[in-house]
Order: sequence, then structure tokens, then C-alpha cells
Amino acid sequence: MCQATRHILWTPAEARVREQNRGAGLALRVGSGQATYHRYDPARKQHLINYGARMIAAKQQPETAQGWLSTREIRGRGYFGGEVSVLNLLSHTCCHEFAHLLQYSAGQRHYGSVHNRHFYSALDGLYSSGAAIATRQYLEETAGKTGVELSSTPFEFPNPVRALQQWQIGDAVCFGEGRHEKRGQVVRVNRKTCTVAVTLNARGLRYRVPVSLLRSPD
Repeated sequence: MCQATRHILWTPAEARVREQNRGAGLALRVGSGQATYHRYDPARKQHLINYGARMIAAKQQPETAQGWLSTREIRGRGYFGGEVSVLNLLSHTCCHEFAHLLQYSAGQRHYGSVHNRHFYSALDGLYSSGAAIATRQYLEETAGKTGVELSSTPFEFPNPVRALQQWQIGDAVCFGEGRHEKRGQVVRVNRKTCTVAVTLNARGLRYRVPVSLLRSPD
């Protein structure tokens, strides 16, 4: 993803970005967590795009992928024909974060106004120009050469009504992974989520959790 971002997205845009901000550069990295973001360091004049390893893992299955904004964008805006797959999700994630870079360079990213019309104009432009398709092709070919499978088979998402029906008030549930796992009890069934009461460090907390992320404790 870092290579695709640099070679396919950054290279043709570099001159234009540097016209707007002389000397601006780009650093790319993979973080160990879920956080995936674009940031700009004005002191170093450096854009940074971080791809979270746990984000990549979450986008391998429909149950954990459906809650991401990238999934909603692909389906809602018709990117890649509206088909959500591992390959499409990761390709779109590259485009999404790079659109933030373009948005920032144009001076159109402001506090409280991140996913605004200027952002989506930049993102739409990556699709209309063919850059998104080129990113997808690069990821597919590069992954194939290294023996990594990025499936292009569209996901079939679970029916949200059916998923809700499996949980009732009083059910013991858990969500999260590893040291971030939390256990509690369903206290309310909402339209798309369940409210879960969790006792943590003697404090009672409540979380609204998408039903796709809930599971029965072992």
C-alpha cells in the first residue's frame, strides 16, 4: 500500500503539491495498530500517511469490514462499481488517505470539516482520472508477485435485521480483540447496534457496539 501510494498516486501529483507548498515531501509507514490517517508536519514540510496493520486485518472479512467509512464510500458513491472486496477496500484506502493529502495541500482541510465537499472532490478525481484503478492494479500485481492473496471477490454482508435478532437484553457478549477485548451485558437493542454495559475498574460504562462486532464469550 505504501509503494502504491508513492508510485501511483504521489509521483504524478508531486509537482502540483510542491507548487502549493514548496519543498513538501511524503513519508509512508505501516503502524501496528488500527489507526490509519494523513498528517502534515509544517516544521519538516512533510506529509505522513500511516496505514494501520489492524485496519488491514479488519478489512479481510465482511463482518469486520462493514463498519469502516471506506466500505460505506465504495457502496454509497459507487467506487469500483460499488463492489466491496479486500482488494477494492485496500485500494480505496490508499486513495482515501491520499485525497486528504490533496485536500490539505489545497488549503481545504479545516478543524471540524474533514470529510467535506473539497475532500470528496479530490477523491472523486482520483477515480475519474484512472488513478484509483491504477492503484488497484498495482496492488493486485505486486501482491501476486510476493505470494500475498488480495481477494477481488465481492463481500456478502450479513443481514442487519437478522444479526440483531440473535441478541436480546440480558445476553452476555464480548467485543474487541486481545488486550482491547471487553465483556459485558446487552442492555438495549438499537436499530443497528446493541448497547452493552461493561464494568471496568469498578466503573460502569456503556458502549454502542455494531452487531457485527459482538460475539458470545468463550
